[in-house]
Amino acid sequence: MAIIAAMGTASLFGLAHSTVRVDGSDPDLRLFKLNVYVRDQDRSLDFYVHVLGFKAVADVAFPGGGRWVAVAPPDGTGVLALMLAEPSSKEEELIGRTTQLALISEDIEGTYQRWQARGVKFDPPPKDMGWGGTFARFADVDGNWFELVGSNYMNREIEAQRRTAMQKMEAERRVAQELEIAKEVQARLFPQSRPVMRTLEYAGICRQARQVGGDYFDFLALGQNAVGNCRVGLMVGDVSGKGIAAALLMANLQANVRSQSAMAVDHPECMLASVNELFYANSTAGSYATLFFAEYEDGNSLLSYANCGHLPGLVLRNDDSVTRLEATGKPLGLFGNWDCAMREFRLEAGDLLLLYTDGVTESFNEAEEEFGEERLIEAARACRDVAPAAMVEEIADAVRRFSVGEQFDDITLIVARCGG
Repeated sequence: MAIIAAMGTASLFGLAHSTVRVDGSDPDLRLFKLNVYVRDQDRSLDFYVHVLGFKAVADVAFPGGGRWVAVAPPDGTGVLALMLAEPSSKEEELIGRTTQLALISEDIEGTYQRWQARGVKFDPPPKDMGWGGTFARFADVDGNWFELVGSNYMNREIEAQRRTAMQKMEAERRVAQELEIAKEVQARLFPQSRPVMRTLEYAGICRQARQVGGDYFDFLALGQNAVGNCRVGLMVGDVSGKGIAAALLMANLQANVRSQSAMAVDHPECMLASVNELFYANSTAGSYATLFFAEYEDGNSLLSYANCGHLPGLVLRNDDSVTRLEATGKPLGLFGNWDCAMREFRLEAGDLLLLYTDGVTESFNEAEEEFGEERLIEAARACRDVAPAAMVEEIADAVRRFSVGEQFDDITLIVARCGG
């Protein structure tokens, strides 16, 4: 049921999500309230809420005295302000008269039966007006008279809107279901196991901002070298864009890396060049991914890495110094003719390697301060004695505590500790 002047969902200021224009070029203008003068606001509030089934949308006592009470029918943006009329005032003379306000009901006969059973006075009861509409009048506890109208045209319109709303809900349900499936599929793209290394403990985490995202981390078993030392590949990447589009690119990047990983055993730079070629060919113009690839070798604790336009890897040394592993090449997917350089870094016992995405360092708080590299380093130092699997959880928790509110980007992180 709605006040005939407006349709939608009632609120204190007549606002409804269904009626707000997306285009805000013209200032919003809508019905705010209609006054009904009453003798006792508490009595009237009880009548409108408990007898007619209206919603109480405001009950405010003013510091200087006075009270503002407003109600609204279950549906519609119209608000009735129940105004207290002072004795012997002009407003008091308006009580008990016709308000010239009309409410419209999808089921006027049902509304009539319910309200009459609750003691509402009607004069006349609903009657057919001969033009596809039905008319009745009813009074509130102060004798203020309102019209109650039913319309076959309105009923058809409401039914059409109801069908549209149900179709929209079903479409949204299907989208949500498909996103949930996509989330489960993408979760399987992250490493399900870790190659065991004698001198390296490591773990990774990705907390997505949406059901699916564009961050990527991976662990690759790269076999043994000529002298029998085992090798593992550690990767963190960040695909451009958000949501489904980024998730598809992330899956494409993961597939390219996995399919070319055999080359990483002896020629990691060739592997990355091949990944870039495939990613460039299979993505749209302007799509790209930053990637940090590191190969760790057991036995000599040698880290060979390529930083393809990604944030610098951080090595926290035992003496509390920090070494930044800067970019050695451009992001993947922007150029068909592409190469990168591999560099080496020897880890020492107790050294921590941090690989991460900008969802970690660019998370911001209410003061719009970024979490930043220094806070990341301090968070790692605060928990450097726990296992890497616990460290990634604690650091991710520290980021979320810092950036209270909605998470806007994926939080992805790898922590590796060298055992010497």
